[in-house]
Amino acid sequence: MNRGVLWLLALLAAAVMPLLLSSYHVDLATRILIFAVLAMSIDVLAGFVGRTSLCHGAIFGVATYVVIWVMAKAGLPAVPAFLSGVVAATLVAALFGLLAVRTSGVYFLLLTVALGMVVWGICLRWTGVTGGENGLRGQDMRPALLLARENFYWLVLAVAALAAWAMQRFVNSPFGLSLRGIRDSESRMRALGYNVPLHLFIGFAVSGFFAGVAGALYAFFNEYVSPSSVAMGQSVAGLLMAIVGGIGTLFGSFIGAAAIILLENTVSWYTDRWQAVLGLVFILTMIFAPEGILGTVRRLAAPKGRAR
Repeated sequence: MNRGVLWLLALLAAAVMPLLLSSYHVDLATRILIFAVLAMSIDVLAGFVGRTSLCHGAIFGVATYVVIWVMAKAGLPAVPAFLSGVVAATLVAALFGLLAVRTSGVYFLLLTVALGMVVWGICLRWTGVTGGENGLRGQDMRPALLLARENFYWLVLAVAALAAWAMQRFVNSPFGLSLRGIRDSESRMRALGYNVPLHLFIGFAVSGFFAGVAGALYAFFNEYVSPSSVAMGQSVAGLLMAIVGGIGTLFGSFIGAAAIILLENTVSWYTDRWQAVLGLVFILTMIFAPEGILGTVRRLAAPKGRAR
């Protein structure tokens, strides 16, 4: 069956889900979609540029902070607030990109950790704006049409589907192919005349834009933000979702987000040591399915001559 038909059927199935699920499970599905967009934004860099970022959780949280702040303090309507959050996150990503693009490997990883920690420190200490440890809480942020859980889920599903389509087009565009070339051999791309830092900067900014979209959606979903929303744990969670789903697959982020969030919510019902269980699952995934769930399925389903 054509891959496009499969994704269309998956989208239709996702659209029907709220009619069959309880309110709690609709909220859970909404959260999965939001974090899948965050994981995809990380996968754009990790899977197609060869740069693993641990600051995208901070970019995600900046969008959440800005949306809640401009609605609670400045009184902006929902749509301008959403756009403000995305723009703020993109600007932060552009600034981070300027600092990070000339590094690679472990140096890139450590620099993005440090940049994320700077954002976390600002959110923790700038109490007059961010609320410090108490965070910021919004109230009645959603328009009347989106108050129903099902309506908000359908909006998030539409935005997530559009974001996934846009990221897929981006990584498969001629520019995206040049990013893959940089991932495979940066020196060769330089020799061919490509401006590698500029390409990396644009890739970083674009991935940050989509992290901002996820963060802005999360503001309307959670209506609360605190320094934990920009902490490194947020970036690690998004990266693990991308890894479990399959780095370099993009759409595997939906599978990874669903696997981790559902496992977290299920295991935590039975034990307080649910994080140890999640850690064991990640270890087993790295050992037996290093390509992630979707990557492994694709490898097994491919003809032997075309399998990697």
